[in-house]
Amino acid sequence: METVCRWDISVRARTTLTRDTSEQIKDWCSESLFQSNVTCNQQLTVLATAVLSACCHLLAARAWSANNFLMTGPKAYVTFSGSVQAGARRGIEECKYQFAWDRWNCPEREIQLPNHNRLRSATRETAFVNAINAAGVMYTLSKNCSMGDFSHCGCDDSNVGKIGGRGWIWGGCSDNADFGEKISKQFVDALEIGHDSRAAVNLHNNEAGRQAVRGTMKRSCKCHGVSGSCSIQTCWLQLSDFRDVGNYLKIKHDQAQKLEMDKRRLRAGNSADGRGAVADAVGSIARTELIYLEDSPDYCARNLSLGLHGTEGRECVHSGDGLSQWERRSCRRLCHECGLRVEERRTETVSSCNCKFHWCCTVKCDTCTQAVTKHHCARRGKGRRGKGDARRRHHG
Repeated sequence: METVCRWDISVRARTTLTRDTSEQIKDWCSESLFQSNVTCNQQLTVLATAVLSACCHLLAARAWSANNFLMTGPKAYVTFSGSVQAGARRGIEECKYQFAWDRWNCPEREIQLPNHNRLRSATRETAFVNAINAAGVMYTLSKNCSMGDFSHCGCDDSNVGKIGGRGWIWGGCSDNADFGEKISKQFVDALEIGHDSRAAVNLHNNEAGRQAVRGTMKRSCKCHGVSGSCSIQTCWLQLSDFRDVGNYLKIKHDQAQKLEMDKRRLRAGNSADGRGAVADAVGSIARTELIYLEDSPDYCARNLSLGLHGTEGRECVHSGDGLSQWERRSCRRLCHECGLRVEERRTETVSSCNCKFHWCCTVKCDTCTQAVTKHHCARRGKGRRGKGDARRRHHG
C-alpha cells in the first residue's frame, strides 16, 4: 500500500509554519512510517523538492540524533525547508554568475538538485555545482539562525568572554556556522544515496563547499575605552558576502585535482577493497579542495546526448566599463577558439525616461528609444549580409 505524505505547502518569504500545520504534517508522516512505500507530493523546487521527497525515508532511518539544539522529525524539515530552498537558489545564481562568460555557463535546467541523481558525471563543473549548492544552503541557514528566524537558535556565543588575541576578546553576535553546517549536512548529503567513487567525490565536494563558507568568514570588531581610545576590542565572526564564497570556489574549480585511484585494487573484484581504494584516494585530498574523476567534455560543440548546447548563439562582450579581463576575452574564448565568428546584432530598446512627479499624485515619463549593439557567436559563412545590413561580421 502506498501512502502519500500530504505536503501541499508553498514556502515563500517565511521559513517557519504555524504550530498547527507543523503538527499535522508530523502526524501524517509518522503514520506513513508504518507503510512499505512512501512518496511525497513535490511542490517545492530546487533542493527543497528532493529533501522533502526523501523526508519520510530519512525519518525511518533515524538520520538525526536528538538533542536540545536540533529539532527532529518532519517539523524540522518543514521549518528549515524554506531556507534550504533559498540556499540552493543562492548557489545556482552564484554558479551562473561565476560561469557567465565560460563555455560551460552553469545551465540551470541541468544542475537543479531535484535531478541530483541524474548528475552522474564527475567533472570539474559537477564538483563546483555540488560545492556551491552545499555552501549556499549552509550560508543561508547560518544567516537565518543568527537573525533569529528559527526558535531555539541564535548567535554563536560559544566563545563569548574568551581572550581572542592581544587587545581583544570574543563578544558580539557571531554568525552560527556550526548550526548551518549541521543542518546542511543532513539535507544535502542525504541526497547522495550511492556508495561508489562518484558518491564519495560528491560528498567530498559538498564538504569543500561548507569549508569555503567557514574559510571566508571575517572578524568584525568594536572598540571600547575612554574617549574612543580603543584600549580593548570585542570581536565576532561574520559571514562574508556570498560573492566572496563564489570567488573562492571558482579558484578551487580552476585548481581542482583529478582523483587517481589504485586501479589494481578496483579491478580485484572485492567490493570492500574497492571501497577502501576510493576512501584512501579521497582521504588523501584536503577537505578544502575540489576533486573530480572525469575530464570535461568539449563545451564548444553541441552534444544533446550529454545535454550540451555548444557556444553557437552565445553572447560575448568586447568592451565596456568595469569589465574584467576574463569578460573582455569572452568573444575569443566562446567564438574564435570554438571555430565560430563574432556577429554584431543591433537592436532598439524602448523604455521610460525623464520621469517627473506631478502634484498630486502621478508620475509622468517620456518614452526613449536606445540603440543597443550586442555580439554573438555564429557559424562561419552563415547569415553573412551586406555592409549596410543590421547584422555584419565584427572584425574587432
